[in-house]
Amino acid sequence: MGMSNKLILVVEDEAPIREMLKFALERADFGVALAGNAAEGRLRIADQQPDLILMDWMMPGMSGVEFSRELKNNPTTRDVPIIMVTARVEEEDKVRGLNVGCDDYVSKPFSFPELIARINAVLRRSTPGGEEETLAVAGLEVNAASQRVTAKGEPVRLGPTEYRLLHFFVSHQDRVYTREQVLDRVWGQSVYVEERTVDVHIRRLRKALEPHGFDAMIQTVRGTGYRFSEKV
Repeated sequence: MGMSNKLILVVEDEAPIREMLKFALERADFGVALAGNAAEGRLRIADQQPDLILMDWMMPGMSGVEFSRELKNNPTTRDVPIIMVTARVEEEDKVRGLNVGCDDYVSKPFSFPELIARINAVLRRSTPGGEEETLAVAGLEVNAASQRVTAKGEPVRLGPTEYRLLHFFVSHQDRVYTREQVLDRVWGQSVYVEERTVDVHIRRLRKALEPHGFDAMIQTVRGTGYRFSEKV
């Protein structure tokens, strides 16, 4: 189910798709605002700031990519997460979209359960659950505002997924999570991600933490999943 009282702005030029999205989102308990292009999108945002924007990639006039860039460059809308809806799945497009700062992707045609799961995952990541700007454990610091990680003051280079994984673990210490739970909390139940993907990213995260001596905090719990703990 959706996070109720959250307002989703749908920016989509095709009326049938707009209506279909409105129906699916309202059924999942979201508030919905609709816009057919960037100009209408600006009006809706001025009217009420949405909690998340579903942005169509290709629109006549200003494209979804350009509109996203504009929103991310504006301090008042910079922190509103954007999920790009694209009919094309070419890699360079995805990379271009992520460069303008959109938070996730769905490709048409999409399944509504997947779409709702993605929206919930992005909202969970972007809704500060009263979280501190910096989470620290034994010399390892995760700064939620800048998304930077330092180990005893030294920068740790992480990809976006490894960062989210570490942020999740540091926020939920000493608890064991199955791969499925990690997938749901870090990726949002994306149908394209397999459980072994979790293992791949855990390995990458451990490798990044290893030179700093923090890799042992990410513990494999046999037959269950993973735990993050200072108590090695």
